[in-house]
Amino acid sequence: MAVVLLFKTPLRRLAMLALDRLKRGRAPVMVRTVAATVLVVLASSLHSMAKIHGHAGAGELDAPAALSPTDQVLLARHLLEASLMGYILFLALVIDRLHSYIREMRGLKKNLEAVSKQNKTLEEAKPGRSDESKPHHNDIASLNEEIKKLKRQLKEKAEEAKDAEAKALAAQTQSEGLARKYDRLLEDNKHLHEQLQSGDIPLSRSDGKKNA
Repeated sequence: MAVVLLFKTPLRRLAMLALDRLKRGRAPVMVRTVAATVLVVLASSLHSMAKIHGHAGAGELDAPAALSPTDQVLLARHLLEASLMGYILFLALVIDRLHSYIREMRGLKKNLEAVSKQNKTLEEAKPGRSDESKPHHNDIASLNEEIKKLKRQLKEKAEEAKDAEAKALAAQTQSEGLARKYDRLLEDNKHLHEQLQSGDIPLSRSDGKKNA
C-alpha cells in the first residue's frame, strides 16, 4: 500500500478509494483495534525478552556469552518479532499520513484551478470605465495573493509527502532485511532443536562442567 501511494499510477486512485472507505463508518474502530493488538504483541515480545534476560542474569541484552544457545535463539526471535511489530505500526502511520497529504494536495490543486479560472475570467471581462475597473483590479490582486498562498501551501504539502515517501521506502527496505533475518533465524532454531534432540548440547555442557 505504501509503495502504491508513492507513485502516480491508476492503482493509487484505487488505493485512495479503499483508504477513504476504510476511514468511514466502523472501519476506524477496527483499525484502532488491530493497532492495539499489534501494540500488545509488541509489548509481549519486549516482556519476553526482559524475562529471558532476567533468567540469564546478564547486565545487558547485548551480552550473548551469558545466555544459553536456546535462550539466544529465543531472544533473537523475540527481538525480531518486536522489530517487525514496530515497523508494521510505523508503516501504518506512514500510509495514513500519505493518504492525508494526497487528499490535501488534491484539494489545494482544485482550489488553485478554481481561483485561476476566476482570475482569468476577471481579466478577460475588464470594463471600459476606469471607475468600474478599480474594484476588479482589487479583486484580481486579492486573487493573485490567494493563488500565491495556495501555491506555497501546495509546495509545503509536496515536501511533506516526499519526506513521508522517503521514510516509507526506508522502512520497506528494513522490513525486507528483517524478513531475511527471520528466515535465517528459523533455520538456526531448527538446527538447534536437532542438536538438542541428538544430545550434542547437553553432552558438551556436562564436559564443560567436568573440566571446570
